[in-house]
Amino acid sequence: MLAIFEKAVQTNGLVASFAIIGLIVYFSGIISRKLTFGRMHGSAIAILIGLGLAYWGGVVSGGQKGLADVSLFAGIGLMGGTMMRDFAIVATAFEVQPQEARKAGLIGVVALLLGTVVPFIVGAALAYCFGYSDAVSMTTIGAGAVTYIVGPVTGAAIGASSDVMALSIATGLIKAMLVMIGTPVAARFMRLRTPRSAMVFGGLAGTVSGVSAGLAATDRRLVPYGALVATFHTGLGCFMGPSVLYFATKAIMG
Repeated sequence: MLAIFEKAVQTNGLVASFAIIGLIVYFSGIISRKLTFGRMHGSAIAILIGLGLAYWGGVVSGGQKGLADVSLFAGIGLMGGTMMRDFAIVATAFEVQPQEARKAGLIGVVALLLGTVVPFIVGAALAYCFGYSDAVSMTTIGAGAVTYIVGPVTGAAIGASSDVMALSIATGLIKAMLVMIGTPVAARFMRLRTPRSAMVFGGLAGTVSGVSAGLAATDRRLVPYGALVATFHTGLGCFMGPSVLYFATKAIMG
């Protein structure tokens, strides 16, 4: 039976990966409700479990793709690829009502710009504090603070090392988890009650996964609006990171 199961998983890798992720999300939801009483969203717990499994997969296989390096879980590499990611991001926009989206107006644009530049400055400053004083490393890690997708894209464009790009991804993941956990706690203070406020918040926070999970724990009806503006951070960050932000950092650092 075990051999039949293993063969079925290996020949249907993508289907098996959906089942594995579904189980992780299911148990993460239980942990969130039973142990944290909803204070820590299930998505944040699922990310922690995923990181742990990725580390285990890398150690066991000696590879570089985490759990996907284990042949039994190779389908996770496809499921976690850019195709599925972009499909999921685009899908969130279909729940948005255009008349509500227009209400963000100029303040939404300003929030988007601030949500790109301010995290970059914080990330670059932290990189400098930890000894990364060259413009390439500072820009890459700063871009990771915008989103964990922008970091490696920017790093690849300006010639950063793989270690620095890995740090940029880690920076983005930490930010996403902080947004996930902090949003429900600070929702009343930030007055996250309307689609307009959700769009402004999405622009300032700038992480689709963090904003989506945080708003889901606050009010599920606000998720598409926050995710809509947060999605633009990927494109804006990938545009500004290797160009405007890199040259600005290079001019300051010399």
